[in-house]
Amino acid sequence: MAEAAGPLVKVRDLKMYFPIHAGLLRSHVGDIKAVDGISFDIAQGETLGLVGESGCGKSTVGRSILRLYDVTGGTVEINGFEIAHVDRDSLRLKRPMMQMIFQDPQASLNPRMTVANIIGEPLDEHMKLTADARLARIYELMDWVGLNRAFAKRYPHEFSGGQRQRIGIARALALNPKFIVCDEPIAALDVSIQAQVVNLLEELQERLDLTYLFISHDLSMVRHIADRVAVMYLGRIVEIAERETLFAEPLHPYTQALLSAVPEPDPESERHRKPIVLQGDVPSPANPPQGCNFSTRCPKVMDVCRQIEPGVFDFGDGRQVACHLYSDGMTTTAEPTAGKIKNQ
Repeated sequence: MAEAAGPLVKVRDLKMYFPIHAGLLRSHVGDIKAVDGISFDIAQGETLGLVGESGCGKSTVGRSILRLYDVTGGTVEINGFEIAHVDRDSLRLKRPMMQMIFQDPQASLNPRMTVANIIGEPLDEHMKLTADARLARIYELMDWVGLNRAFAKRYPHEFSGGQRQRIGIARALALNPKFIVCDEPIAALDVSIQAQVVNLLEELQERLDLTYLFISHDLSMVRHIADRVAVMYLGRIVEIAERETLFAEPLHPYTQALLSAVPEPDPESERHRKPIVLQGDVPSPANPPQGCNFSTRCPKVMDVCRQIEPGVFDFGDGRQVACHLYSDGMTTTAEPTAGKIKNQ
């Protein structure tokens, strides 16, 4: 039903450039191309995992989609509403349907506010509730994320990292959003706590029919929670596919190298694992290479890779790869396909 009605999130040719100024007069001398023309869809109830090495632009994608930055170009539609270029007043009216869970729970919570005030702040901004109704909603949200109601008057420094992240999740749920960007929500947590937070996100998704963009560099966790996975390199998406398809048969050379670095839990398999070691460093997003961004490090590079940016080649079933290796007989497309939603 969700697919028939169209995807909940539609991103087309999204660009986010940060200007570089230099000299006494602070002249504009260039741009850092943090996000350089990416497109994808997310279906209702789906989790799209966004992976890539540090500095590739993952977090900038999440913030740009929610208009925490004013985007340079492209369009973003969430639940049928254009987000990327609307005025501030119109954007404020749409804020309740899209929320974000930040990477560092310590930095994203106001240390001068109690838990009740942190969770209740979105209610104060967007809803007119009586004091009793507001408190009841705060308690309900605390119950959902597994926080004791007796902690409502405590401050963030009195909680562990996992508990602080639960506070952030409760705040994100306060206005009944449809879409949540999870920006590496477990990166700052102990390994023993990470699985608890991810399980909580899955439970809330099933209960509330939420849609996630799950940004992470932890491939094993993405494999656990995501329905589809998009792989990003230097501001561009190089491959997107169903989770099991991507992990079983990666097509793009960068995806192959990325997955080859994941340790195997089985000692025998780990002994025979042969990681692909990439040569050189990641180019600067202020001066990306001509043609394919990965051409300077790709073990399968061809002459055309250094001259022409590869198109997006569609393999069907929502699988797309941006690589010249697959240009023969493939269909070039600029329209991503929304993946299958989870069985409800």
